Amino acid sequence: MSQTFKTHLEKFIKVSDEEFEKILSFFEVRTFGKKEILLEEGQVCRYNYFVLKGLIRKFYINEKGTEQTTEFAIETWWMTDNISYEHKTPSEFYIQTVEKSEVLVISSEAQEELLEEFPIMEKYFRIVYQRAVAALQNRVKYIFSFSKEEFYLNLLHKHPEFVQRVPQYLIASFLGFTPEYLSELRKKIVS
Repeated sequence: MSQTFKTHLEKFIKVSDEEFEKILSFFEVRTFGKKEILLEEGQVCRYNYFVLKGLIRKFYINEKGTEQTTEFAIETWWMTDNISYEHKTPSEFYIQTVEKSEVLVISSEAQEELLEEFPIMEKYFRIVYQRAVAALQNRVKYIFSFSKEEFYLNLLHKHPEFVQRVPQYLIASFLGFTPEYLSELRKKIVS
């Protein structure tokens, strides 16, 4: 599984095998079961998670008491509550596995030590965060520009394997739909 992380890193930076082993020592490998809570609202987010295998999501409970999914992370994607992680403040989110998942976990303290010892990792995390912000910008644009149907079709077109993998009720939560509305929309598209 460490090869997954090494291959991912090498898309952005160059590190020797020896450097990689030292970088890896800042992380822990953890396995979580399906629907396991990694972070609860009100807790300080102590970890940044890199998905080696599996699927995790971030969500909050809205004013109606409904779970609103804001992000997913599949293999080679990162997940954390950045505000809580960086500022050590109570989180307003939950992080939960959707499937049994194997992840690399790094604490904020270990990440700071990692960045001091390996400045090249600053470049890596800068690129990762830039891509995450770009994805967030697109999501906000889609929310304001697309109809509900266009939003779903865009997701289906750009990430068909993802839409097939994630349970329908979670796709609905991510898109701001009810599961019933998404079911009707899917029937309409198939017809």
